[in-house]
This record gives sequence, structure tokens and C-alpha cells, in this order.
Amino acid sequence: MFDLNLADRMSQILKEKGVSFEEKKMMGGLCFMVNNKMCCGIVKEKLMARVGPEFYEDALKKPHCSEMNFTGRPLKGFVYVEPEGIDQKKELSYWIEKCLEFNPKAKLSKKR
Repeated sequence: MFDLNLADRMSQILKEKGVSFEEKKMMGGLCFMVNNKMCCGIVKEKLMARVGPEFYEDALKKPHCSEMNFTGRPLKGFVYVEPEGIDQKKELSYWIEKCLEFNPKAKLSKKR
């Protein structure tokens, strides 16, 4: 299960930014799809942020941020942000903005 309050907060921020998005349940969490690409999401109570390879190393230096290690090896370009790092709207907006900045450069995954 994932944090429903965080999902509401993220949805609200995306709407305020005028972003067209779709919510999809996957990997036991919730994913926000922008332009049919994974943009950001929630795994349990953590924000999953797709920040891209260019910002990845800088992101890992931010407080409450860690590599996304879902399968035993880190997914380059994806990070987790702990609840303490996104409890303020300003902090959550920052991370969502970083995800939106990378989204146009992200590759579409192949349809199965």
C-alpha cells in the first residue's frame, strides 16, 4: 500500500502546475505518468523521483534522498525521497519540478 495523503498532495501540485497526467498503480505503489512516461510516484511512504542521469548525482547529495534500489541494483536516474524531505509543499514541489524537467528527455517504454 502507498501513502494516500502523499498521492493527493502530488496530484494537487501537478494540477496547480497545469500538467496533464495519469495515475497508474504499479510496483505496489502509485505512478504519475506524464506524456505516457513514468514521471514520479510513491512507493510505500517515499517519493520516487525520476530525475534523470544529469541530476542524479546532485540529487543524492540532497537531505533525505537515496538511490532507488528496487531490484538489488540502483536504478540510475531514479531516487527515493523520505517523508522528512517532502513534508512541506515547497519541498515536494521542488522534487516534482525536477521530475517534470527530465520528463521531455525520458524515453517512452515499449508497449507490450
